[in-house]
This record gives sequence, C-alpha cells and structure tokens, in this order.
Amino acid sequence: MKVQFGEADALPFSSNHRVHATVSGETERLTEVLLCAPTYLEPVPCCSRTRESLRGGFEASHEDAQHQHDALRGVLEAHGVRCHELRPEPQMPDLCFTRDATVTTPWGVVMLNPAMPHRACEVDYVAGALTQLGAAPVERIRAGHIEGGDVCIARRGLLMIGISDERTNLAGAASFAAPFQREGWDVVHCPLDPHFLHLDTIFCMLDPVTALACVDVLDDGFLAATAAHGIRLIPTTYKEARDLGGNILSLDGHTILCSDQFPRIGAELRRADFETVELDISQFAACGGGLHCLTMPLTRRSNNPFG
Repeated sequence: MKVQFGEADALPFSSNHRVHATVSGETERLTEVLLCAPTYLEPVPCCSRTRESLRGGFEASHEDAQHQHDALRGVLEAHGVRCHELRPEPQMPDLCFTRDATVTTPWGVVMLNPAMPHRACEVDYVAGALTQLGAAPVERIRAGHIEGGDVCIARRGLLMIGISDERTNLAGAASFAAPFQREGWDVVHCPLDPHFLHLDTIFCMLDPVTALACVDVLDDGFLAATAAHGIRLIPTTYKEARDLGGNILSLDGHTILCSDQFPRIGAELRRADFETVELDISQFAACGGGLHCLTMPLTRRSNNPFG
C-alpha cells in the first residue's frame, strides 16, 4: 500500500542517490542509513534520562554534538555505509534520533505513529524526504502508537517489539506486526517500564543469535522467548543501560559501534569475538539516545552470499 503525503513530498534531501530500502535483520550488513545532524538538539524532558540530565544542569553543546555526529558518520562511511542526511528543522529537536519515526522492513519503509507530539510531527517530514530519495513508504501505522526504538527485526523470521504503553502500545505493535505474521514470522512482545523509554535501551541484537541485554530488568516471559529462539545474552548492568551503554549498532553481525563511556561493555564484546568501534556520544546520551537511536537503516544486505 502506497502512502500519500501531499506537500511533504517537496522537502529537500541531501542525496540524489536512489535507495532500494529493505531490512530483514538487525545484524545483516548495513549499506545505507538515514542520519540527521544535531543542529537543534535539546534535552526534551519527555523521558527519565533527559529529565535527569536537566536536573543535573546539562545544556546541549551543538558544537560538541556535531563533532560527535561527524565522527559517527566518518566511521559508518569508513565501513562502506552510504549515509543520507535529513535537513534539520528547529521545531524537531529530536530529529537526529532518526530511528523513531520510521522503520525499514523486508518490504520497504513503514512510517510509524509516535506517541509524543514532538516526535509525531517528524513523520510527514521524513516520509517526504524518503520519497525524494526513491524510498517512498509502503505503509503508515495509524492504529495505536509505535516508535522505532521499540522495534527489533531480530533476524529473518523473528520480530520483537517492546511495549511500554507510553511510547508503544499493543494496538500499534499489532498494526506493525500484521504483515510479518502473515508471512509466517514469529512475533515476540516485551513488556517494559516507561522508565527505560524503548526496547533498544535494554536489548540490542549483536548477531543473529546474540544480544546485549539488561537481563535484570527484562520481562521474564521475554527472556524465556529469547532462550527458546536460541539467543544468548551478554548482560549489561542497570546503570550501563540507564546511560545508554547498551544502545549499540551492529554493522554486520561482527563489527559493533558502542559508546566509549563503558569500557566493560567493550571488553565483554571483544571477549565474545566481536570487533568494537567505541565512540563519544555523551551529548546524545544526555538527551536520551544512543548509537542505535541515531541511525535508521535503509538497507541491510544478507551476510549469506546465496540469500
């Protein structure tokens, strides 16, 4: 189903390259990604992490945030990832967290339905830009609420969705999951406390059978489901998860981008035979997001040369 977005189609975009958007697994090889510079980044007091930052007197440094974002883009490009950048807009201070307004599925881009008003206004804007890029959305979620940080396309055949009722609710999760279920995918829900914002702050896939997870706060039913699907967990602590240490990005199931503020996590990943690239994302963490939040994959390619 094609979505009509009217005037949003005229939004400028920073790339003329045409994208065939498809993602079938969180850890397949990332080749195209959607970014947005943090020109207007501010700690919006809509989650526990940013409220804590504000209580501590944090003020965003746009110069430092841009430097950190440039370093992220440089690492992505050095690993063969084509980066497409949205134009920042002053009324969208969280737009640099491109993960939340949209998710790329095996069948194309799906526009989501964020619960927070300052995120909901991003949807038409991003849809218009993607249309110009040749990655026009194939569907838009209108029933319930769902945000991209709660969506984990774990691997081919397995979809996981976090449900806090504050950012993503059951109706939104059901709407998003419907085409996956029609294609025979297993769908696993993870109830979580809104304190943790999104699933990707406490659970991120590293490769098709391994995840970084804050085991102590994850729902017991969800933990049982991950075990039943053969997923082993590398634990993070509550404090690491609280400060976005578990919010990582797997480039290809082997190379993992992670925060340089958590050397224990980096050491554990290397001990498990992953390669790590550690980046300073302190400005973004203070505003409630990490590396997973800052990147919205447009295309991931199968690591299997035969499919």
